[in-house]
Parts: sequence; C-alpha cells; structure tokens
Amino acid sequence: MTRTPAHAPAHVHTRPPAHPRRWTALALICVAQFMLILDVTVVNVALPRIAVDLGLDRTSLTWVVTAYTLCFGGLMLLGGRLADALGARRTLLAGLAVFTAASLLSGLAVNAPMLIGGRIAQGVGAALLSPAALALVTTSFHGAERAKALGVWAAIGGTGSAVGVLLGGVLTDGPGWPWIFYVNVPVGLALLAALPTIVPASVRTPARLDLPGALLVTAATGSLIYGLVQAGDTGWASASALLPLLGSVLLYGIFAAVERASRAPLMDLRMLTLRPVVAGSFLMLVATALLIAFFFLGSVQLQKLHGFSALRTGLVFLPVAVTTAVGAHLGSRLLGLVGPRACATGGMAIAALGCLPPALVTPGTNAWTTLLPALSLAALGLGAVFVTATTTALGLIAPHEAGLASGIVNTFHEVGGSIGVALVSTLAAASIQGPAATTTGFTAAFTFCAALATTAALTAPFLIPPGNPRPTGGPHAH
Repeated sequence: MTRTPAHAPAHVHTRPPAHPRRWTALALICVAQFMLILDVTVVNVALPRIAVDLGLDRTSLTWVVTAYTLCFGGLMLLGGRLADALGARRTLLAGLAVFTAASLLSGLAVNAPMLIGGRIAQGVGAALLSPAALALVTTSFHGAERAKALGVWAAIGGTGSAVGVLLGGVLTDGPGWPWIFYVNVPVGLALLAALPTIVPASVRTPARLDLPGALLVTAATGSLIYGLVQAGDTGWASASALLPLLGSVLLYGIFAAVERASRAPLMDLRMLTLRPVVAGSFLMLVATALLIAFFFLGSVQLQKLHGFSALRTGLVFLPVAVTTAVGAHLGSRLLGLVGPRACATGGMAIAALGCLPPALVTPGTNAWTTLLPALSLAALGLGAVFVTATTTALGLIAPHEAGLASGIVNTFHEVGGSIGVALVSTLAAASIQGPAATTTGFTAAFTFCAALATTAALTAPFLIPPGNPRPTGGPHAH
C-alpha cells in the first residue's frame, strides 16, 4: 500500500476543489445558452407574420435574421476576452441582462428600426454570454466530468435548433409573434436571480481588449451583408450594392493591418495560414450558410407559396433540425473510419442532392412529400459537415492552439448564417416580394445552394489535410 507524503513538493500544483453545486450551475448555464441558440431559428418561422404586421419589406426582413447572427459572431471573440478581463461570471450576467432586455424590446417592436435594433442588442448580449458560459463549464469540471459536461453543452446545439422551429410556429399561431421574444424575459430574469447564488466568482486575468478589431470585423461583415441585400433590389452592378461590397473589402484589409500591429490582437491572423483551420473555417462557413438559408427560404416558401400556417411550417422544419443532429452523430462515428476528407465530401454531396427538389417545386407541389424529405436529406449531410469542420480545425493542429482555432471556427459559424441568408434573400427576391405564385426566385436560390454545396464537396478533398484528426473533446457552438 502506498503511503501519501505528509507534505507535497512545492512545485506540485494541486487542482482546486470541485464546486459542490457544479451540476446545478451547468444546468442553469445550459438554459442560458439554449435561449441564444433558440433565437437563431425561432424567428424564421414567424417572418411572414412579422412582415405583414409591421409592414416589412424583403430587406428589413433579411436584417431581422442577419442582425442577430452578425453581432453574435462578430463580437464573440471580444466577449471571450472580456470574460478573461472581467471574470466569466460577471460577463455572463452582463450578457444575460442585455439579451433579456433586448428580447423585451424586440417583442414590443412596432416598426423595422425598433425590431432590428432589438435583434442587434440580442446579438451583443449573446456575444458576451456564450464564451463566458463555455469558460465557466470548462473551469468548473475536470477529467472525465469535463468530457461529460462538454457533451451536455454540445447537445444543446441541435436541441435548440429543433425546439426553435417548433416553438416559433406554436407561439406565432398562438399568442402571436412577439412571444417568440417575450418567452426569453421570464427565463432570463429567473436566471439572473439564480446564477449569482450558484455559480462561483471567476478569477480575473489581466487582458488587453482589442475593441477596434472587434468593431472593424463586425462593420466589414455588416457592409458585406448590406451590399448583398441591396443587390436584390438594385442589381449587382448598382452603386448601392458595389460600394458596400468594396467597402467591406477595404474594412477587412484595415482589420488585418490593425490585428498585425496590435500587441493583443482579437484574432491571431497566423492561425488563418494553418491549413486545418482554413479548411475547418471554410466548411463551417458554407454549412451554416446553407442550413440557415434553408430555414429562411423554406419558411417564406411554405407560407407564401403553399399557404401553410406558422405552426405547420414549424412542424415541417422539426425533422430538418433533428436530422442535422443525427447527421452530426453519424459524422462523429464515421470520422475515425473514413477520415475527414470523405466525411466532408460525402456530407456536402448529400446536401447538394437535397437542394435540387426544392428548386423544382411549383405552387401545386405537396410540400410534405417534396420539401420536407429533401431538406431533411440536405440537413443530414450538413450535420456531418459541422462535426468534420470542428474536428478538422481542432484535431489536426497543436493542442496549445486549439483555443484560438475554436474561437475562429465559431466566429465563422455565426457569420456564415448572416451571409447565407443575405445571399439567398437577394436571389429569391422575385418570389419573396412578387406575387404569391412566383417560383422564379426560389428556384434561383435553391439552385445556388446546390451549386455551393457541390463546389464545397469538390474542394474539400484538396483543402483538408491528409490523416485522421485527434478527438477534440470540445463542444460545437450550435
């Protein structure tokens, strides 16, 4: 029997004792994260009703979706730095307070500026809350418990998307679309009361805040989205589309220069020279762009072209959200067997096949037998791509670089949704703004989605490095 020495050597670092209420804290933190993910998809089903009640045109309707994910993704890295500088618990509570107040503002909206302003504030709150919440999960658990806790965290993603589409339909057809935002308020207030008594105070680490970098990358992406949306109204060659698009290129260039000169850059641009990070970010950008585009396009198509209610639309999209999670599970199993190149290529090819039937629908087509199975098939492939993207970026680089890579990939995850919705909104403009029976725009948008997925499938084998990645053990944002 081994005897324990009375005094451990001075150089041995003992792990801090586990917090006795860590699992309760995890449950509360996951509820907070669940709200953030819910608000990515819950609004899509309500879009046609919101457009009628507030008199929103296609451009405003697009910003209702993109404003949230733009600020969420653009400011996420800054939120992570704030969690280090101010303490994770303090940053989480600040983000939760902003998100809750913004949800109330969004529900009370009477016009486009008020609603879009509320969505921007929701995105800012989410950017503060999410990285701080993940930091708390990571530091509260150790060893095997940490793997279990991160598994719970990762499962929130698929569940939140699935519940979001169904809840959006139930609330929109029930008490009305404002309740897709009001539902966050009592939950947020309850969490604000409970979290300070459950979650321990966090250690604050001195950190420089790259506020110029955060504002520049968000402004650059915002300018890109504005140009893409304007092209649907005025054409790709118009000044109102070209100037914002060129402005985004200029702003991205200034962002790169600022990051190179900064002592503590928001994004280490050297990470974007690493092939695994580039491959993972590209796959994440395309997969998220496609998935969020499906929710946006499908919701408008089902309610305008097929006359579906918000609830029936939510029911159609429930299997789509579920098959995304199923695809992620299958992808995680296949990665070790066939490798990331085959997983990414196969997943994107399946997504491309799923985009073809929606491109051919007519007003008399049965959505239950065409749109539902097609988009579910596409989502199954994208689920596998999500896992492949994260695992490639984090499992094929040095372990000490995994944190930086994770932040970059998660940023591309959020921003991808904004860019995807902006693109398909412009391509489908004729159907979104035109007569109810017009299918030209939907055909163009879904054809583009098929072409994008096909291009990604053909690119993946050349972009992804050879070899099988290490299991990352880390969570996927959504």
